[in-house]
Amino acid sequence: MPDVMSSSRLVGVGVGPGDPELVTVKGVNALRAAEVVVVPVMDTGERGRAEATVLHYVEPEKVVRVVFALNERSDRARREAAWDAAGERVAELLRERGSVAFATIGDPNVYSTFTYLAQTIAELVPGVVVETVPGITAMQDLAARSGAVLTEGTEPLTLVPVTAGSAVLKEALDGPGTVVAYKFGRQAAEVAEALRETGRLGDAVWGSALGLPEESIRPAAELDGAALPYLSTLIAPARRDGGRGGKL
Repeated sequence: MPDVMSSSRLVGVGVGPGDPELVTVKGVNALRAAEVVVVPVMDTGERGRAEATVLHYVEPEKVVRVVFALNERSDRARREAAWDAAGERVAELLRERGSVAFATIGDPNVYSTFTYLAQTIAELVPGVVVETVPGITAMQDLAARSGAVLTEGTEPLTLVPVTAGSAVLKEALDGPGTVVAYKFGRQAAEVAEALRETGRLGDAVWGSALGLPEESIRPAAELDGAALPYLSTLIAPARRDGGRGGKL
């Protein structure tokens, strides 16, 4: 058994938005170097996007599914119990194996399950070393695939999770610069209305399942109010009327 105080290492590895070719070399090396790779799944148990990506680079027997309450928002007690159980499971793996990689879609420091897990593990496993390996985000992938430029010159970039409410998104759209919205699939109608009200509909684009066979990338003007996949991403580019280099 490893000396937990001196050798336990938990590494959050960003594996990108879905396309396995968008995992960095450093990310692949971290996955392969770990004794075990944890992937988060919902309590329904199906293979998640992180697991599907990881399996391109490590053997299935090295991968361990851990259930997280990824879709639980209303029942706080149930969510907390699920998080505690997940933390205990990962802590157990650290004590047994010493080196655990946690694969998360996107980047481990951007709206990631890993943030909360790391806080829990720090309390359960004294002396554990926590590291992260950055990953390509959905907004970067959508920008590349759609041709939407995220920022120019002095433009700000605002990232909004629409789970915080459409009012937060509308406030961002009223401001300057590019606005990126995450997790807006269930509130697609409200997002479309906010874009119309702020005059930002024309250049906006949304995408889901980026890099996967079911990928969809469309102009936001085509949003018809129907619900979209939960992990949909929207880019509303900055208003640019100054010509080339106008924001420098």
